[in-house]
Amino acid sequence: MTTLKLVAVSAGLSVPSSTRLLADRLTESVRGALAAGHGAEVEVRVVELRELAVPIANHLVTGFPSPELGEAIEAVTEADGLIAVTPVFTASYSGLFKSFFDLIEPDALTGKPVLVGATGGTARHSLVLEHALRPLFAYLRTVVAPTAVYAASEDWGGNGDPLTDTLPVRIRRAGEQFAALTAAAERRTVDEAPVMSFP
Repeated sequence: MTTLKLVAVSAGLSVPSSTRLLADRLTESVRGALAAGHGAEVEVRVVELRELAVPIANHLVTGFPSPELGEAIEAVTEADGLIAVTPVFTASYSGLFKSFFDLIEPDALTGKPVLVGATGGTARHSLVLEHALRPLFAYLRTVVAPTAVYAASEDWGGNGDPLTDTLPVRIRRAGEQFAALTAAAERRTVDEAPVMSFP
């Protein structure tokens, strides 16, 4: 059975954190989809950026990562797939989230499957997924799953917006799509372009 390395990056600042909760829900969805649909086991590493805030700031001004920050960057660049979740601050991703990805070499994530998510107090910020997160990861030349997941306060424990799917449905769909991307990326050679359909 194939074992895939999955890294979830959470930029939540509080404990407990809705951002970390969403990252965990997405991770479990992906793990289940990879096991059920692709016969793959998953090793998961969670990178909590809150714990690396000072090392990230130091690296930005000195150019040298601390051992724990260097290990986190290495885990992200060597992962078979990446889940990246940020809270929304001032209608975009958090500064801590952006600062972490600023430290990664521009070509280090080329071709890597990425599942993006965000959390916020209101559904009106949901477009942050499209106008901020997708462009960031497009610049880094990753392959972003078609479904991105935004969780507003009303999505937790309720029906959410009546005009959209519920949060569990969106998490399941995103997990299945990302699992297909990750499994295909593992199988293909460098010169092959995968052709996939998504649920």
